[in-house]
Amino acid sequence: MSQKSLSVISTPVRHFTIQLSATRRGARLARLLAERQLDEWGEPYEAAGHVVAELASNAVLHGRVQGRDFRLGMKLHPDRTLRVEVTDARGDRMPRVPDPVADNAERGRGLRIVSAYAARWGVEAAPAHAKTVWAELSPDRGPS
Repeated sequence: MSQKSLSVISTPVRHFTIQLSATRRGARLARLLAERQLDEWGEPYEAAGHVVAELASNAVLHGRVQGRDFRLGMKLHPDRTLRVEVTDARGDRMPRVPDPVADNAERGRGLRIVSAYAARWGVEAAPAHAKTVWAELSPDRGPS
């Protein structure tokens, strides 16, 4: 076994998870906490900050159910791929990339921003009729 493969095996996946109120304040806090955690891990956070902001904002705007929170999760893998997951209470409302929007439109760009930063993204069913929208960011990936 090579030294490189030993370092990959011994490097653990780092996890961060927090439950936040499904409010605009909760969405802002999600981005702030994600950036702080990535800084603590010694990882760049600008791209991830944009992705977290968009997914958290969508959870609050489109996935909110009165009295239920949303959850932010991040996993940093040994190859430095970052997986961001946002789980909201509306499993019946699946995200989709809308048709192109006007330059002065106030909405409709969130998932386009996620697509620009993420190597890939998707949605999965979660327990209790919820859904998890996830995005994976490569360590060398900027907006495309």
